[in-house]
Amino acid sequence: MIDFEHVSKEYKKGGKLALEDVNFHVDDGEFVFLLGHSGAGKSTLLKLILREEVPSEGKVLVDGRDVARMRRRQIPYLRRQMGIIFQDFRLIPSMTVYENIAFAMHVTNIGRKQIKERVGYMLELVHLEDKANVYPEFLSGGEQQRVAVARALAHAPKLVIADEPTGNIDPELSLEMMELLERVSEMGITVLVVTHEHELVHRFHQRVVTLKEGRIISDVPADKKEVLV
Repeated sequence: MIDFEHVSKEYKKGGKLALEDVNFHVDDGEFVFLLGHSGAGKSTLLKLILREEVPSEGKVLVDGRDVARMRRRQIPYLRRQMGIIFQDFRLIPSMTVYENIAFAMHVTNIGRKQIKERVGYMLELVHLEDKANVYPEFLSGGEQQRVAVARALAHAPKLVIADEPTGNIDPELSLEMMELLERVSEMGITVLVVTHEHELVHRFHQRVVTLKEGRIISDVPADKKEVLV
């Protein structure tokens, strides 16, 4: 699903590399934590996957396609294969839960009947069937979190990226979020969770790729418990 081949990224010629000779592969359906402190290069790596940036050296492949070689009109198609969960959830306040979840599907030419069925399924998945007509301001933090996950999954993406998804919620809800994302991975969807929370990562026995100063310093498989900090 994701391949980085000797990827380096330099934002200003002659400046410090944001990423340096990064190599890693993520299989279809795999759950991976991308761990690192602020400034480690996590955001740059995400921007390369989303094709918001292109590498200075090396190749970034998503679903077998070299994203740097994509034409501008192909980029929206790439991003429609992904579901993004942001730290602040970014729910649209003027839309109900149902409308927030359905929003991404309206731009992909999916029929109204199919959207209704898909949103219904998503609401059941995240246990919010009784909140369909509620606006975000009347939801708890945990409920907003689940809406964000449902919205990210609604258009059946191949890859879900969660960018610091537990930054604005308490520890109990953080565990709930990770458990939900593990269930997503069990559905065959690739899940990449970007975080700096080492304690949270230790609670879940998933693969952990650790970045430090733009380089991968550790890649611990899911069956191992240690994490290099």
